[in-house]
Amino acid sequence: MTRIGVITFPGTLDDADAARAVRYADAEPVALWHGDADLRGVDAVVVPGGFSYGDYLRAGAIARFAPVMTSVVDAARGGMPVLGICNGFQILCEAGLLPGALLRNGGLHFVCRDQPLRVERTATAWTSGYAEGAEIVIPVKNMDGRFAAAQSTVDELEGEGRVVFRYAGSNPNGSVRDIAGISSADGRIVGLMPHPEHAIDTLTGPSTDGLGMFRSVLSGVLA
Repeated sequence: MTRIGVITFPGTLDDADAARAVRYADAEPVALWHGDADLRGVDAVVVPGGFSYGDYLRAGAIARFAPVMTSVVDAARGGMPVLGICNGFQILCEAGLLPGALLRNGGLHFVCRDQPLRVERTATAWTSGYAEGAEIVIPVKNMDGRFAAAQSTVDELEGEGRVVFRYAGSNPNGSVRDIAGISSADGRIVGLMPHPEHAIDTLTGPSTDGLGMFRSVLSGVLA
């Protein structure tokens, strides 16, 4: 069975939800502690949402130096699939695994709502189960969710097809070019602000659209 690590930092809120999503995808969730560098032989890693270390300094800036992230960075650069959700996306950017930064929302308000997204890239370890151009609904909840980067970096992401998700309809936080999620060049690392782990069961979410990300990686770890 595929084993997917889910990291817990002080201030993490969505680790239990991410572990639940992994179980829904018929994989085994493995708890990873921020102060432990051992990845316990997992096949992939989820860096979940929350407010790691209270978001002191700026979101993700302290978590990037946690012992577990040293191992995640090494594993990711060796090809292990890594998914960063919300605060996890911020941490991956701070760690240099993804470009750009997540800044305070354009309206300076915390945003929490069901958000339509357009799937822009399916050639990643985490999105192969979707159809390109499909519209899905995933909850978004963030205060520092505005993706920003130098124009040259954004042009590079667009040119290389590394924009994975784009906000559809309205942009909840002012992200440049409506970018909701991006990937590494090889498609093994994906970061997004919306929360796919909150869209795996219609009993608790707006859809089951998020489950596709956790199912996609089951084949992605073998690629």
